[in-house]
Amino acid sequence: MHSTHLLTKSDMKRINVEELPTVGRQLAAGETVLLSGKVYCARDAAHKKLFELKDSGKKLPLDLKNAVIYYAGPTPEFGGRAVGSCGPTTSSRMDKFTPELISMGVIATIGKGKRSAEVVEAIRNYKAMYFCAIGGAGAIASQHITKSEIVAFPELGCEALRLFEFEDFPLIVGIDCNGNIAMKA
Repeated sequence: MHSTHLLTKSDMKRINVEELPTVGRQLAAGETVLLSGKVYCARDAAHKKLFELKDSGKKLPLDLKNAVIYYAGPTPEFGGRAVGSCGPTTSSRMDKFTPELISMGVIATIGKGKRSAEVVEAIRNYKAMYFCAIGGAGAIASQHITKSEIVAFPELGCEALRLFEFEDFPLIVGIDCNGNIAMKA
């Protein structure tokens, strides 16, 4: 896949988060999409706190059914934008949490890099998917986030659990719901 392909919106599929349970199942590894809708933002520290709540029997501060989680830690907002720079973080750091989150209803995750065999298996078993965002382009990515709200763990600063509103956020289907992988390192 050539990098210029990523910049051509004309052949990218526009998808809303609510369509992922149906339309997402038709996506193939390597396809490019423009995703719009509500997406949770959480990194390592927020994942750890979510599992502490879950393991202690407390209610989670988000509904995981058909949820999408973007692995990122945005910088503070500026210039009227919802967030500052907001590029993806390395997904493998969340691999120990991801299979269980998928089994609890998460339909897609967004990040960069390879995923473990356990994550690929969970994606296949639960018909979820993994999207790759373009690393190193956090300032550009932030232009596609129109709203940001802290949902939980404000003490974590940039790693707080947030709810974003995406508008035509450019992504590559890294792993489709059948477990097919777009790029192998």
